[in-house]
Amino acid sequence: MSEDPSNAEAIETWNTILFDKFERFRWVLTRGLAVHGDAAIERLAPPAGARIVDVGCGYGDTTIDLARRVGAVATGIDAASSFIDVARHEAAGVDGAHFAVADAQSDDLGGPYDLAFSRFGTMFFANPAAAMRNVRRSLVPGGRLAMSVWRRREDNEWVYAAERIVKERLGEAEEPQAITCGPGPFSMADADVTSSILQAAGWDRITLERHDRPICLGRSLDEAVEFALALGPAGEAVRLAGAAGEARRPELAAAVRDHFTRYAIGEDGQIEASSSVWLVTARA
Repeated sequence: MSEDPSNAEAIETWNTILFDKFERFRWVLTRGLAVHGDAAIERLAPPAGARIVDVGCGYGDTTIDLARRVGAVATGIDAASSFIDVARHEAAGVDGAHFAVADAQSDDLGGPYDLAFSRFGTMFFANPAAAMRNVRRSLVPGGRLAMSVWRRREDNEWVYAAERIVKERLGEAEEPQAITCGPGPFSMADADVTSSILQAAGWDRITLERHDRPICLGRSLDEAVEFALALGPAGEAVRLAGAAGEARRPELAAAVRDHFTRYAIGEDGQIEASSSVWLVTARA
């Protein structure tokens, strides 16, 4: 694989630090957030036998789902080889599910595909217009895209609250010395910016549909607090604070826990909070 240097740092982060954290909270990140990915698949409405590329596929659960739903040929791509190794192992014996290590911003993605899909896999590119142009080039003329991306953090209160709690106590980090994952999960939260990126990348018939649903933050209050302090803006703030962040982790966890007690308790003690994404569709 030829890595674009502008994404090299993010790829290293996803292959190491973030992979380890995702392993710890895999259930939350796949099943807990699945409601938004499932809605994007419904908008895509893949016909039987469709050829689909799943961008930023992570563990490949969506790729496997797409292959099984309609007998599609689904190819999951991710720049992080650690995730692809797991995806290949878990897809063993699943007809039509294939995987490749590729940077969607710069690498040949194969194809041509009829459809492109992504569940929270397109927000971390250093150059999102180049990435979305590359995805478009992998599709047949008239091929369709459906993806879910986070709306603004203020409309995902559980994220914003944890971030505020951490930064009120640790302050804003200086220029980070540690590696980071790229622009971050809210880089496509602005509808105008996202539609302009897609338009510049050669897509048309662009729509952004607001999709608000409760999601599971953890199977217990403890897990929800640990999740918030490991991933997302709050988790990044703790990590980038280094030893100072770790020293105050008990204090931070107590404050986040106190806030999270206001959220709903669902089936089997799961902690549920409201969430808001854009379901983005477009045509190549």
